[in-house]
Amino acid sequence: MRILIVGDSGTVGKAAAAELGRRHDIIRAGRSSGDLIVDAMREESVKAMYAKLGKVDAIVTCLGHVHFGPVATMSPEQFRIGLNDKLMGQVNLFLLGMNNVNDNGSFTLTSGILDRDPVRAGANAAAVNGAIGAFVKGAAIEMPRGLRINAVSPGLLEDSAAKYDGFFPGHEPVSSARVGLAYAKSVEGALTGQVICVG
Repeated sequence: MRILIVGDSGTVGKAAAAELGRRHDIIRAGRSSGDLIVDAMREESVKAMYAKLGKVDAIVTCLGHVHFGPVATMSPEQFRIGLNDKLMGQVNLFLLGMNNVNDNGSFTLTSGILDRDPVRAGANAAAVNGAIGAFVKGAAIEMPRGLRINAVSPGLLEDSAAKYDGFFPGHEPVSSARVGLAYAKSVEGALTGQVICVG
């Protein structure tokens, strides 16, 4: 398969690329590095990337920032960080990339554990992750041409545990290998409309 991975330079994206790259042709895209450059929050940038990309069998999105901070002092502008970046960045890539995916191909978005196992200061991440899961379920029932859509929802990765030390109390970190397998399950399997949880 020919697979586009957007956001392959992050911890989750590296896990997806490592697993899928064993068997497939990977095209990497990111905001500042990769085979293609794209700012997923800007529609014109997404359209320009897809014009260069051509047809693929799958698109995997592993990107997006959210705001971490106390909900009691969070501003609407801060809350919109996750909505504009992690949610709409991935939705833009999906909506504008439909014609670039071959029949019976797939999209895999990335959410995260905080909508099902929240932590303090993670309300924005929880809301965005929940929205991604709901979008995937809603979109799946009207996908054309045999296309599929899923989301992978990883827990705290072992490779990121030191960076978030103390931020995820009691969370058991998951390996990059397990996260990579979840992307393989979405891309190579037959599931659609599912949130594939890891951890």
